[in-house]
Amino acid sequence: MAVELLLDRLGEPVTAVLGGLIVGLLFGAAAQGSRFCLRSAVIEFAEGKLGPKFAVWLLAFGAAVTATQTLVLVGAADLAEARQLAPRASLSGAILGGLLVGAGMMLTRGCPSRLLVLSATGNLRALVSGLVFAVVAQASLRGALAPLREVLAGQWVVEGSEITNLLALLGLDRAAGLGIGLACLAIAVFVGLAHRIGARAWIGAAGVGVAVAAAWWFTSSLAALSFEPVAIKSISFSGPSADMLMLVLAPSSQSVDFDVGLVPGVVLGSFLAAFRARELKLQGFEGGQSMRRYIAGAAMMGFGAMLAGGCAVGAGVSGGAVFATAAWLALFSMWLGAGATHWLVDRERTPAGALALAAR
Repeated sequence: MAVELLLDRLGEPVTAVLGGLIVGLLFGAAAQGSRFCLRSAVIEFAEGKLGPKFAVWLLAFGAAVTATQTLVLVGAADLAEARQLAPRASLSGAILGGLLVGAGMMLTRGCPSRLLVLSATGNLRALVSGLVFAVVAQASLRGALAPLREVLAGQWVVEGSEITNLLALLGLDRAAGLGIGLACLAIAVFVGLAHRIGARAWIGAAGVGVAVAAAWWFTSSLAALSFEPVAIKSISFSGPSADMLMLVLAPSSQSVDFDVGLVPGVVLGSFLAAFRARELKLQGFEGGQSMRRYIAGAAMMGFGAMLAGGCAVGAGVSGGAVFATAAWLALFSMWLGAGATHWLVDRERTPAGALALAAR
Protein backbone atom coordinates (compact mmCIF):
# COMPACT_ATOMS: atom_id res chain seq x y z
CA MET A 1 0.00 0.00 0.00
CA ALA A 2 1.39 3.41 -1.01
CA VAL A 3 0.62 5.17 2.27
CA GLU A 4 2.13 2.34 4.33
CA LEU A 5 5.28 2.41 2.20
CA LEU A 6 5.64 6.15 2.68
CA LEU A 7 5.12 5.81 6.42
CA ASP A 8 7.87 3.22 6.66
CA ARG A 9 10.33 5.33 4.68
CA LEU A 10 9.49 8.90 5.66
CA GLY A 11 7.65 8.75 8.96
CA GLU A 12 4.19 10.09 9.78
CA PRO A 13 4.76 13.89 9.78
CA VAL A 14 6.55 13.96 6.42
CA THR A 15 4.04 11.54 4.88
CA ALA A 16 1.12 13.69 6.04
CA VAL A 17 2.66 16.87 4.62
CA LEU A 18 3.57 15.12 1.36
CA GLY A 19 0.03 13.84 0.98
CA GLY A 20 -1.36 17.33 1.54
CA LEU A 21 1.11 18.76 -0.96
CA ILE A 22 0.14 16.29 -3.70
CA VAL A 23 -3.59 16.74 -3.13
CA GLY A 24 -3.10 20.53 -3.07
CA LEU A 25 -1.17 20.43 -6.36
CA LEU A 26 -4.00 18.53 -8.02
CA PHE A 27 -6.68 20.80 -6.61
CA GLY A 28 -4.82 24.02 -7.46
CA ALA A 29 -4.08 23.03 -11.04
CA ALA A 30 -7.61 21.71 -11.60
CA ALA A 31 -9.32 24.73 -10.04
CA GLN A 32 -7.24 27.16 -12.09
CA GLY A 33 -7.79 25.24 -15.31
CA SER A 34 -11.55 24.89 -14.88
CA ARG A 35 -12.21 28.30 -13.25
CA PHE A 36 -13.99 26.39 -10.50
CA CYS A 37 -15.94 29.00 -8.55
CA LEU A 38 -19.12 28.77 -6.49
CA ARG A 39 -19.73 32.51 -6.82
CA SER A 40 -19.87 32.33 -10.61
CA ALA A 41 -22.27 29.39 -10.42
CA VAL A 42 -24.55 31.29 -8.02
CA ILE A 43 -24.62 34.34 -10.31
CA GLU A 44 -25.76 32.23 -13.26
CA PHE A 45 -28.37 30.49 -11.15
CA ALA A 46 -29.63 33.75 -9.65
CA GLU A 47 -29.99 35.16 -13.15
CA GLY A 48 -32.27 32.26 -14.02
CA LYS A 49 -29.92 30.30 -16.23
CA LEU A 50 -27.78 27.18 -15.98
CA GLY A 51 -24.59 28.14 -17.76
CA PRO A 52 -21.01 26.89 -18.09
CA LYS A 53 -19.93 28.13 -14.63
CA PHE A 54 -22.81 26.26 -13.02
CA ALA A 55 -21.88 23.15 -15.03
CA VAL A 56 -18.25 23.32 -13.84
CA TRP A 57 -19.21 23.68 -10.18
CA LEU A 58 -21.83 20.91 -10.31
CA LEU A 59 -19.43 18.61 -12.19
CA ALA A 60 -16.81 19.10 -9.47
CA PHE A 61 -19.38 18.57 -6.73
CA GLY A 62 -20.82 15.48 -8.44
CA ALA A 63 -17.35 14.04 -9.00
CA ALA A 64 -16.47 14.57 -5.33
CA VAL A 65 -19.67 12.88 -4.11
CA THR A 66 -19.41 10.00 -6.59
CA ALA A 67 -15.74 9.29 -5.97
CA THR A 68 -16.02 9.60 -2.18
CA GLN A 69 -19.09 7.38 -1.92
CA THR A 70 -17.45 4.82 -4.21
CA LEU A 71 -14.44 4.67 -1.89
CA VAL A 72 -16.75 4.07 1.06
CA LEU A 73 -18.81 1.42 -0.73
CA VAL A 74 -15.78 -0.61 -1.81
CA GLY A 75 -14.19 -0.32 1.64
CA ALA A 76 -11.23 1.78 0.49
CA ALA A 77 -11.99 4.55 2.99
CA ASP A 78 -13.59 4.51 6.44
CA LEU A 79 -14.97 7.98 7.04
CA ALA A 80 -17.14 7.25 10.07
CA GLU A 81 -14.79 9.29 12.27
CA ALA A 82 -14.66 12.32 9.97
CA ARG A 83 -15.16 15.63 11.78
CA GLN A 84 -18.18 16.52 9.64
CA LEU A 85 -19.94 13.32 10.73
CA ALA A 86 -19.38 13.83 14.45
CA PRO A 87 -22.49 12.88 16.50
CA ARG A 88 -22.89 16.53 17.59
CA ALA A 89 -23.43 19.34 15.09
CA SER A 90 -24.42 23.00 15.17
CA LEU A 91 -27.22 23.74 12.75
CA SER A 92 -27.37 27.39 13.80
CA GLY A 93 -23.67 27.65 12.96
CA ALA A 94 -24.26 26.02 9.58
CA ILE A 95 -27.08 28.41 8.70
CA LEU A 96 -25.61 31.68 10.00
CA GLY A 97 -22.07 30.82 8.91
CA GLY A 98 -23.23 29.71 5.49
CA LEU A 99 -25.13 32.95 4.95
CA LEU A 100 -22.03 34.96 5.92
CA VAL A 101 -19.73 32.94 3.65
CA GLY A 102 -22.18 33.31 0.76
CA ALA A 103 -22.50 37.07 1.20
CA GLY A 104 -18.78 37.49 1.76
CA MET A 105 -17.73 35.60 -1.35
CA MET A 106 -19.93 37.87 -3.47
CA LEU A 107 -18.21 40.94 -2.03
CA THR A 108 -14.70 39.52 -2.55
CA ARG A 109 -15.62 38.01 -5.93
CA GLY A 110 -14.49 34.58 -4.86
CA CYS A 111 -14.72 32.01 -2.06
CA PRO A 112 -11.60 31.26 0.04
CA SER A 113 -10.40 28.53 -2.34
CA ARG A 114 -10.81 30.84 -5.35
CA LEU A 115 -8.92 33.61 -3.55
CA LEU A 116 -6.03 31.25 -2.86
CA VAL A 117 -5.93 30.10 -6.47
CA LEU A 118 -6.10 33.66 -7.81
CA SER A 119 -3.37 34.82 -5.42
CA ALA A 120 -0.95 32.43 -7.08
CA THR A 121 -1.64 33.99 -10.49
CA GLY A 122 -0.71 37.52 -9.38
CA ASN A 123 -4.07 38.85 -8.18
CA LEU A 124 -3.21 41.16 -5.29
CA ARG A 125 -6.89 41.75 -4.49
CA ALA A 126 -7.25 38.06 -3.80
CA LEU A 127 -3.99 37.96 -1.83
CA VAL A 128 -5.00 40.78 0.53
CA SER A 129 -8.51 39.33 0.90
CA GLY A 130 -7.04 35.91 1.64
CA LEU A 131 -4.82 37.32 4.36
CA VAL A 132 -7.76 39.12 5.97
CA PHE A 133 -9.76 35.90 5.75
CA ALA A 134 -6.99 33.95 7.51
CA VAL A 135 -6.60 36.54 10.29
CA VAL A 136 -10.34 36.65 11.02
CA ALA A 137 -10.59 32.86 10.81
CA GLN A 138 -7.81 32.52 13.39
CA ALA A 139 -9.48 35.12 15.63
CA SER A 140 -12.74 33.20 15.31
CA LEU A 141 -11.11 29.87 16.10
CA ARG A 142 -8.96 30.73 19.09
CA GLY A 143 -8.92 34.52 19.43
CA ALA A 144 -11.12 37.47 20.28
CA LEU A 145 -14.05 36.34 18.12
CA ALA A 146 -14.14 32.79 19.50
CA PRO A 147 -16.66 33.55 22.30
CA LEU A 148 -19.12 35.08 19.81
CA ARG A 149 -18.71 32.11 17.50
CA GLU A 150 -19.39 29.69 20.35
CA VAL A 151 -22.53 31.57 21.43
CA LEU A 152 -23.97 31.59 17.90
CA ALA A 153 -23.02 27.97 17.29
CA GLY A 154 -24.69 26.91 20.51
CA GLN A 155 -28.12 28.25 19.59
CA TRP A 156 -29.22 25.12 17.73
CA VAL A 157 -27.24 21.96 18.35
CA VAL A 158 -28.33 18.43 17.44
CA GLU A 159 -26.88 15.15 18.64
CA GLY A 160 -26.91 11.63 17.29
CA SER A 161 -25.38 10.14 14.16
CA GLU A 162 -28.87 9.42 12.84
CA ILE A 163 -29.32 13.21 12.59
CA THR A 164 -25.85 14.48 11.71
CA ASN A 165 -25.60 11.98 8.81
CA LEU A 166 -27.99 13.17 6.10
CA LEU A 167 -28.35 9.73 4.52
CA ALA A 168 -29.33 8.21 7.86
CA LEU A 169 -31.68 11.12 8.55
CA LEU A 170 -33.48 10.48 5.25
CA GLY A 171 -33.45 6.71 5.70
CA LEU A 172 -31.13 6.16 2.72
CA ASP A 173 -28.13 3.87 2.30
CA ARG A 174 -24.72 4.48 0.74
CA ALA A 175 -25.93 3.32 -2.64
CA ALA A 176 -28.38 6.22 -2.59
CA GLY A 177 -25.48 8.56 -1.88
CA LEU A 178 -23.67 7.25 -4.93
CA GLY A 179 -26.85 7.68 -6.95
CA ILE A 180 -27.12 11.33 -5.90
CA GLY A 181 -23.54 11.91 -7.00
CA LEU A 182 -24.17 10.29 -10.37
CA ALA A 183 -27.34 12.37 -10.82
CA CYS A 184 -25.33 15.55 -10.21
CA LEU A 185 -22.79 14.39 -12.77
CA ALA A 186 -25.52 13.68 -15.31
CA ILE A 187 -27.03 17.15 -14.93
CA ALA A 188 -23.60 18.77 -15.11
CA VAL A 189 -22.72 16.87 -18.28
CA PHE A 190 -26.03 17.83 -19.90
CA VAL A 191 -25.54 21.53 -19.09
CA GLY A 192 -21.87 21.42 -20.04
CA LEU A 193 -22.57 19.86 -23.42
CA ALA A 194 -25.34 22.39 -24.06
CA HIS A 195 -22.84 25.22 -23.52
CA ARG A 196 -19.93 23.42 -25.21
CA ILE A 197 -17.45 23.91 -22.39
CA GLY A 198 -13.90 23.01 -23.36
CA ALA A 199 -11.81 19.99 -22.49
CA ARG A 200 -9.78 21.98 -19.97
CA ALA A 201 -12.94 22.83 -18.03
CA TRP A 202 -14.18 19.21 -18.12
CA ILE A 203 -10.87 17.79 -16.91
CA GLY A 204 -10.30 20.52 -14.35
CA ALA A 205 -13.76 20.24 -12.79
CA ALA A 206 -13.45 16.48 -12.52
CA GLY A 207 -9.97 16.96 -11.05
CA VAL A 208 -11.34 19.17 -8.28
CA GLY A 209 -13.80 16.45 -7.28
CA VAL A 210 -11.16 13.73 -7.47
CA ALA A 211 -8.84 15.81 -5.28
CA VAL A 212 -11.53 16.01 -2.58
CA ALA A 213 -12.02 12.23 -2.67
CA ALA A 214 -8.25 11.64 -2.73
CA ALA A 215 -7.88 13.68 0.45
CA TRP A 216 -10.55 11.59 2.18
CA TRP A 217 -8.81 8.38 1.05
CA PHE A 218 -5.34 9.53 2.08
CA THR A 219 -6.22 10.79 5.56
CA SER A 220 -8.41 7.78 6.34
CA SER A 221 -5.60 5.45 5.23
CA LEU A 222 -3.10 7.38 7.33
CA ALA A 223 -5.41 7.21 10.36
CA ALA A 224 -5.79 3.45 9.96
CA LEU A 225 -2.02 2.89 9.87
CA SER A 226 -0.82 5.48 12.37
CA PHE A 227 -0.12 4.71 16.03
CA GLU A 228 -1.12 8.27 16.93
CA PRO A 229 -4.59 9.80 16.46
CA VAL A 230 -4.92 11.31 12.97
CA ALA A 231 -7.81 13.53 11.94
CA ILE A 232 -9.74 12.16 8.96
CA LYS A 233 -10.31 15.19 6.76
CA SER A 234 -10.49 16.43 3.21
CA ILE A 235 -9.84 19.75 1.50
CA SER A 236 -10.81 22.88 3.42
CA PHE A 237 -9.40 26.38 3.57
CA SER A 238 -10.70 27.92 6.79
CA GLY A 239 -8.82 25.96 9.45
CA PRO A 240 -5.76 25.32 7.24
CA SER A 241 -5.45 29.02 6.34
CA ALA A 242 -5.61 29.98 10.01
CA ASP A 243 -3.07 27.29 10.90
CA MET A 244 -0.71 28.38 8.10
CA LEU A 245 -0.88 31.94 9.40
CA MET A 246 0.16 30.77 12.86
CA LEU A 247 2.82 28.51 11.39
CA VAL A 248 4.43 31.59 9.85
CA LEU A 249 4.01 33.77 12.94
CA ALA A 250 4.72 31.16 15.65
CA PRO A 251 6.17 27.96 14.13
CA SER A 252 6.65 26.19 17.46
CA SER A 253 2.93 26.42 18.26
CA GLN A 254 1.74 24.44 15.24
CA SER A 255 1.89 20.71 14.59
CA VAL A 256 2.94 19.34 11.21
CA ASP A 257 0.11 17.57 9.41
CA PHE A 258 -1.83 17.22 6.14
CA ASP A 259 -2.93 20.87 6.12
CA VAL A 260 0.66 22.13 6.21
CA GLY A 261 1.21 20.67 2.75
CA LEU A 262 -2.27 21.42 1.39
CA VAL A 263 -2.20 25.23 1.22
CA PRO A 264 1.29 25.53 -0.36
CA GLY A 265 0.33 22.72 -2.74
CA VAL A 266 -2.74 24.61 -3.95
CA VAL A 267 -0.68 27.76 -4.50
CA LEU A 268 2.00 25.88 -6.42
CA GLY A 269 -0.49 23.90 -8.48
CA SER A 270 -2.47 26.97 -9.54
CA PHE A 271 0.73 28.91 -10.27
CA LEU A 272 2.08 26.16 -12.52
CA ALA A 273 -1.26 25.84 -14.33
CA ALA A 274 -1.44 29.60 -14.88
CA PHE A 275 2.20 29.75 -15.99
CA ARG A 276 1.69 26.96 -18.51
CA ALA A 277 -1.43 28.66 -19.90
CA ARG A 278 0.25 32.11 -19.83
CA GLU A 279 -2.37 33.44 -17.44
CA LEU A 280 -0.09 35.06 -14.86
CA LYS A 281 -1.10 38.68 -14.47
CA LEU A 282 -0.47 41.27 -11.77
CA GLN A 283 -3.78 42.83 -10.67
CA GLY A 284 -4.60 45.30 -7.90
CA PHE A 285 -7.52 47.14 -6.37
CA GLU A 286 -9.55 49.54 -8.48
CA GLY A 287 -9.90 52.12 -5.70
CA GLY A 288 -10.60 52.69 -2.02
CA GLN A 289 -14.26 51.73 -2.26
CA SER A 290 -13.35 48.47 -3.94
CA MET A 291 -10.80 47.70 -1.24
CA ARG A 292 -13.35 48.27 1.54
CA ARG A 293 -15.71 45.87 -0.19
CA TYR A 294 -13.09 43.11 -0.45
CA ILE A 295 -11.92 43.49 3.16
CA ALA A 296 -15.47 43.42 4.50
CA GLY A 297 -16.30 40.32 2.46
CA ALA A 298 -13.12 38.53 3.53
CA ALA A 299 -13.85 39.24 7.20
CA MET A 300 -17.39 37.91 6.80
CA MET A 301 -16.05 34.73 5.22
CA GLY A 302 -13.40 34.26 7.90
CA PHE A 303 -15.92 34.36 10.72
CA GLY A 304 -18.66 32.59 8.75
CA ALA A 305 -16.45 29.69 7.68
CA MET A 306 -15.40 28.97 11.26
CA LEU A 307 -19.02 29.23 12.38
CA ALA A 308 -20.26 26.94 9.60
CA GLY A 309 -17.51 24.37 10.11
CA GLY A 310 -15.86 25.05 6.77
CA CYS A 311 -15.75 27.21 3.66
CA ALA A 312 -17.45 26.69 0.31
CA VAL A 313 -15.13 23.74 -0.33
CA GLY A 314 -14.55 22.48 3.21
CA ALA A 315 -18.21 22.37 4.18
CA GLY A 316 -19.86 22.68 0.80
CA VAL A 317 -17.97 20.07 -1.21
CA SER A 318 -15.88 17.98 1.21
CA GLY A 319 -18.63 17.86 3.83
CA GLY A 320 -21.29 17.43 1.18
CA ALA A 321 -19.42 14.45 -0.27
CA VAL A 322 -19.82 12.53 3.01
CA PHE A 323 -23.44 13.68 3.42
CA ALA A 324 -22.98 15.57 6.66
CA THR A 325 -26.30 17.22 7.49
CA ALA A 326 -24.72 20.44 8.73
CA ALA A 327 -22.54 20.63 5.60
CA TRP A 328 -25.50 20.38 3.25
CA LEU A 329 -27.36 22.97 5.32
CA ALA A 330 -24.32 25.26 5.21
CA LEU A 331 -24.02 24.80 1.44
CA PHE A 332 -27.67 25.69 0.93
CA SER A 333 -27.21 28.76 3.13
CA MET A 334 -24.16 29.80 1.11
CA TRP A 335 -26.20 29.67 -2.09
CA LEU A 336 -28.98 31.64 -0.41
CA GLY A 337 -26.66 34.28 1.08
CA ALA A 338 -24.71 34.66 -2.15
CA GLY A 339 -27.84 34.89 -4.28
CA ALA A 340 -29.42 37.52 -2.03
CA THR A 341 -26.22 39.58 -1.96
CA HIS A 342 -25.95 39.40 -5.73
CA TRP A 343 -29.48 40.74 -6.16
CA LEU A 344 -28.98 43.49 -3.59
CA VAL A 345 -25.44 44.60 -4.51
CA ASP A 346 -24.32 43.44 -7.94
CA ARG A 347 -27.39 42.64 -9.98
CA GLU A 348 -27.37 45.79 -12.14
CA ARG A 349 -23.70 45.33 -13.04
CA THR A 350 -23.81 41.62 -13.81
CA PRO A 351 -24.53 41.76 -17.58
CA ALA A 352 -21.68 44.18 -18.17
CA GLY A 353 -18.96 42.32 -16.40
CA ALA A 354 -19.56 40.64 -13.06
CA LEU A 355 -19.19 37.17 -14.58
CA ALA A 356 -15.97 38.23 -16.25
CA LEU A 357 -14.63 39.50 -12.92
CA ALA A 358 -15.63 36.25 -11.24
CA ALA A 359 -13.54 34.27 -13.70
CA ARG A 360 -10.36 36.27 -13.08
